[in-house]
Amino acid sequence: MGKGNETQSSANTLSLISAGTELRGEIDCGGDLRIDGTVVGSLHVKGKVVIGETGRIEGDMQCKNADIMGYMRGKLQVAELLSLKATGRLEGELKTQRLGIEPGAVFTGTCEMSEDAASRNLGEKKDK
Repeated sequence: MGKGNETQSSANTLSLISAGTELRGEIDCGGDLRIDGTVVGSLHVKGKVVIGETGRIEGDMQCKNADIMGYMRGKLQVAELLSLKATGRLEGELKTQRLGIEPGAVFTGTCEMSEDAASRNLGEKKDK
C-alpha cells in the first residue's frame, strides 16, 4: 500500500462516542466524529461531527461540517455547513459559512454567517 493511501484512509476515520457513554474534558479528533452519548468539554474536529438523536454536547466545538440531530449548548464554529435536523436543538453562539435548519429544529442564540466566520480558527487549537 502506498503512502498516499495511508494518508487518505487515516483522514477518513470515524470515531464514535456511543449512547450511555459520558466524556468530560477536551477531544481532539483528526477525522470524523459521531456522538450518541454525552460530551462535557471542548471538541476540535478536523472533519464532520454528527450528533445523533441521543447525543448531547455541553461545551465549545470547532469542526469542518456538522449535523445536529441531538442537543448542543455552547460556542460552535463550523467552517463549512451546519445542518440542524428536525430533532436537533442548539443553544448558544454559532459561527458558520452556511446553515440549514429543518422544520421542527430549535435554535436559540446568536449566529454569524460569512465566508471566514468559522474557518479562521479551524486549523489552530485554542490555547488556554
